[in-house]
Amino acid sequence: MACLSYATTGILLMGLVACSSTPKKPSPTALTDFKPLMSISKGWSVQLGPLDPDASALLSHNLTEGRLALVSGSGLLMVLDAETGVESWRHALNTPIAAGVGGDGERFAVISKANELIAISNAKVIWRVKLPASSFTSPLVAGGRVFVLTADRTVMAFDGASGQRLWSQQRSGDPLVLKQSGILTTFQDRLLVGLSGRLVAMNPANGVSMSELSIGSSRGTNEVERLVDLVAGVSRVNHVICARAFQTSVTCIDALKGSNLWTRASQGHVGLTGSETQLFGAESDGKLVAWQRNNGQVAWQSDALRFRGLTAPNWAGGQLLVGDSLGWAHWIDASNGQTIGRMQVDASGIAMTPLRVGKNWVIVTQSGLVQALKAE
Repeated sequence: MACLSYATTGILLMGLVACSSTPKKPSPTALTDFKPLMSISKGWSVQLGPLDPDASALLSHNLTEGRLALVSGSGLLMVLDAETGVESWRHALNTPIAAGVGGDGERFAVISKANELIAISNAKVIWRVKLPASSFTSPLVAGGRVFVLTADRTVMAFDGASGQRLWSQQRSGDPLVLKQSGILTTFQDRLLVGLSGRLVAMNPANGVSMSELSIGSSRGTNEVERLVDLVAGVSRVNHVICARAFQTSVTCIDALKGSNLWTRASQGHVGLTGSETQLFGAESDGKLVAWQRNNGQVAWQSDALRFRGLTAPNWAGGQLLVGDSLGWAHWIDASNGQTIGRMQVDASGIAMTPLRVGKNWVIVTQSGLVQALKAE
């Protein structure tokens, strides 16, 4: 579960304020027998290197133009052919990583715990820039630029070739920020950024706000209860974008009209996924929930995986998959929430959202195992 840290303008004070945990964690729900409806097999695998267990909410993979980029907790950046697992190149940065990797297939960027934005291409560092504050969100590399969201709610753009800062926009916010990857993505010609509880569409050329919508609202009487941040992992179908406010709500918006479609209370901390008709998410206690995409009504709920430490689920290629902290990958029937397939990858636990690549699913574990699975 993510932790909270204090932030001030330009500086992140790394004293830990609170972690969402209980004195005694509930026992994971035991797996029960089920009727398998698919055959699951292991394909290629590579070893990346151990991930930082305290940074599982921060690190991420990047898939662009058939190239899969991953970074270990110690800063080993590896680029693979996403279909075959064949390594294209690797580069050891030899520095602890604070946020995952972003890339466009040729140029990649990571952020170190020393607040350095580092750009790499063809196994060579091409530039480094010192950031004014920590960042927990993977950089976005797009349109020849590198975009960064820092913990003091500043959005910056850098020239991808030189590292020159092109623009910077900062928003005020609550003193607490979520130590977890936030929203930094694109929609058409806009840059979409989660700033506190708002989803802001920016002009990528200058950072000027084009529109913004409230996704989550601040509640409570103290700083922890008033925290409202948006978490990485949005579901987009055409012009409808759905996002989660940390431990507060799930909201779908019409990005073209700039209007909220619906909001539902939801106690979750990982991202969302969805089909054209449904939206899927995992609550913090491991309950899986499906909402009707058009109106937010609950289609089904499942308690079968409660307290198993779920990743964000992923719907792709007609399959719904979620991982757990005991290393199991679970295929779920999207129509009713029933388990239809499962396999344990390794006991260290699944560290990231499962990723669909062609006919394979790519799983990354805490031990650094990168495993391709095929389910038919």
